[in-house]
Amino acid sequence: MIRSKSAAKFDDRLAIAKGSLIGSFANGIEKDWAVRNAILSPWSNRQTEGQVTRLKFIKGHMYGRAKLDRLQARLIGVA
Repeated sequence: MIRSKSAAKFDDRLAIAKGSLIGSFANGIEKDWAVRNAILSPWSNRQTEGQVTRLKFIKGHMYGRAKLDRLQARLIGVA
């Protein structure tokens, strides 16, 4: 469904989910247009999420050891 970017498959799965134990969750997904657009859109935010994850890792690794100048040097490579 996600790889084929098919709205019909998404609607079918959503209809099945509404009749099951996760019906309230499916109703929330149906109301949230961002979920539908994320599945059907050809665009991705993987690059942004990867950079955010990298920044959080470096900040956690350097916690208590460096101020902004050293963090900037580590991220950008400024000496």
